[in-house]
Amino acid sequence: MNSKIKDPSVDFLFDCVLTLKSREDCYAFFEDLCTVPEIKAMSQRLLVAHMLSTKKVYSDIVSETGASTATISRVNRSLHYGCDGYELAFKRLDEGKKAK
Repeated sequence: MNSKIKDPSVDFLFDCVLTLKSREDCYAFFEDLCTVPEIKAMSQRLLVAHMLSTKKVYSDIVSETGASTATISRVNRSLHYGCDGYELAFKRLDEGKKAK
């Protein structure tokens, strides 16, 4: 865990996110919390991370997502040297799909 972001206000944010139970809940919460460009940027980074984790090449990621190579590099760095949060989410998403 990155201690640079840990504080009571971030704990409160994450506690609120953990209460959301549906995609509709998420839309309502994130549309209230974030601007449209912020939501789009987060979703783009998440998609880039997923594509990188499935071994897609930069040129394919740029053409499919419109992400800059700088963004792709930053996300790639997080995948290799971060806290494994992307991989945890992708693993749980896959497990949830298999369980259905």
